[in-house]
Amino acid sequence: MGRVVECVVLKREAEGLDTPPHPGSLGKRIYESVSREGWQKWLERLTMIINENGLNTADKASIEQIEKHMLGFLFGEGDYGAAPEGFRPPGAKK
Repeated sequence: MGRVVECVVLKREAEGLDTPPHPGSLGKRIYESVSREGWQKWLERLTMIINENGLNTADKASIEQIEKHMLGFLFGEGDYGAAPEGFRPPGAKK
């Protein structure tokens, strides 16, 4: 196992990321506090957020909204990050 972090997503120690996955101070914070598994969980949520909200990763306003969701999901900050009301993953039972 490589570098170990106290993952804020998993709430336990786990293998850390190899490099910051996002630019700037937010990327550094994620690198220091989110594990590989926690980051993978975020990527799964990110896909849903992009699809549900019709976001475009090349659009600055969309990136700002994604970062708000990222802070909410990873660190519990703000009002973003939760799955949309009534959302069920594909194949989930009703």
